[in-house]
Amino acid sequence: MTEPHTIAVLGLGRMGEAIATRLTAQGRDVVGWTRSGRAPGAVQVTGDASGAVAKADLVLLALFDGPACRQVIDDVRDSLRADTIVLNTSTIAPAEAAGLARRLGPSYVHAAVLGSVPAVAAGTLRILAAADQDALERARPVLEALGTVRRVEDAPTAAALKLIANSSLAGAVLALRDSLRQADALGLPRDQVLDVLELGQLGGLVARKRPFLHGAAATATAEFTIGALVKDMALLAAASNTPLRSASGLADTPAAPEDDIAVAVTAPAVEDAVLEPLRAYIRGHATGDPAHFHDAFLPTAHIEGIRDGAFVSWPLDEYCALFPGQPAPDEPTRSRRIDAVDVHGTVATATMTLRHGADTFTDVFLLVRVDAGWRIANKAYHRRAHPRPRGPRAVQSP
Repeated sequence: MTEPHTIAVLGLGRMGEAIATRLTAQGRDVVGWTRSGRAPGAVQVTGDASGAVAKADLVLLALFDGPACRQVIDDVRDSLRADTIVLNTSTIAPAEAAGLARRLGPSYVHAAVLGSVPAVAAGTLRILAAADQDALERARPVLEALGTVRRVEDAPTAAALKLIANSSLAGAVLALRDSLRQADALGLPRDQVLDVLELGQLGGLVARKRPFLHGAAATATAEFTIGALVKDMALLAAASNTPLRSASGLADTPAAPEDDIAVAVTAPAVEDAVLEPLRAYIRGHATGDPAHFHDAFLPTAHIEGIRDGAFVSWPLDEYCALFPGQPAPDEPTRSRRIDAVDVHGTVATATMTLRHGADTFTDVFLLVRVDAGWRIANKAYHRRAHPRPRGPRAVQSP
């Protein structure tokens, strides 16, 4: 295989700078370019992207997203030689990767990388590469300087697999967030909790991100930012046309986009003001007193679901009339828990599980922030009936 003599790295953010630095340290002829004009000390930098591309045997893209890739390619397209390899390490949508592959033809190598800045520095990236055989062999010396190469069938597949890999990371971040919130609610010491979590399935993430996980101002350098992971999850949700909890869960993190993903783990729990109408709703069921429902719901609220095989939509007053003003006879055996709350500015959604005798209800709420605080705007429910023991029938309560 022929080693590329000159490499132009377009994009010198965290990953681009790390890649350019590693290739330079190995004695390769590397010139970097970035739209921001920022000049890392270890890398030769130019302000003329087209000039750098004109001299390059291999052009490596390390850009934030698909639009940036298209814009940069538009700007330098006339300077690309016919035999120049374009190696794209950017995380973009599958359709965007397919478009670039069609546009650049057999000289395009889509190289989705798994790993962050430390993996670049150590040469341990895992690289999902899609390209014609000749182009891949020409790019292989550069790729193998960065990590281990696994060939996949085409550019959109490589891009999709990268998004799936990042989805597992986003899920781990949110799972760790939930664990720390529950530990805080139980009054457990943070260091003790982290020690135990490091022994389990989240251990690798905890070990890597421990400097960020004490809730104090982070001093460590971000390796993978919240903004980048939010972008990736939005791309995945759009490409799959399938709901993705992490896309909204991360987007609503009260932190700066340039913060490390571990800062999302330390985001505070849902404020009590959002939970209060849900707790008032629980009190209404526990006491049978409809006054609590008036505290929980907006006056315009409806409660909807399937009852005895027919759809019902009760206005609040009709719903309240179903309750006798005293606890149900089997109240000591009943249970209710709030399963999830997602806040999106002035609106929120919540789910709750209620076990009432032989029946389990799943309640789904839409909440709105109004002048006096948060209130439930509407509720829909699903009742799941279990086989009932013989004896008096318990009263059904939606």
